[in-house]
Formats: sequence, C-alpha cells, structure tokens
Amino acid sequence: MANTRTAAKKKAPAAVETSASIEAQMQAFLDRGGKVDVIESGVSGQVIGVKPTKPSNPAAKI
Repeated sequence: MANTRTAAKKKAPAAVETSASIEAQMQAFLDRGGKVDVIESGVSGQVIGVKPTKPSNPAAKI
C-alpha cells in the first residue's frame, strides 16, 4: 500500500521569538550607525497626481 500522507507543515515561530528577532536586527542596525526616521501619523509617501510606472519588459520590445 502506498503512503498517501503528506508531510506536516512546520509551525510558525511564536510571536515572542519573532519579536525578539526583530528587536535584535533593529539593534544591530542601530549599532552599525543606522538611523530610524519617525513619520507622523497620517503622513503618506504617495504622491498625488503621479501615475505609477510600469516595469519595463525588454523581451516585449523585440
């Protein structure tokens, strides 16, 4: 008889582990001289009136 079971998916790491990892990465970034800019609530990087550009596809121009 053939084995019809699939391998179980690994569980995602606990939120505590993920938070600790992000904290460690952030601290390493700051230790290397990185800077974090604080953006006020409600501010967007979206520019009104500018159409988004489409990625170029060199193969399509042939």
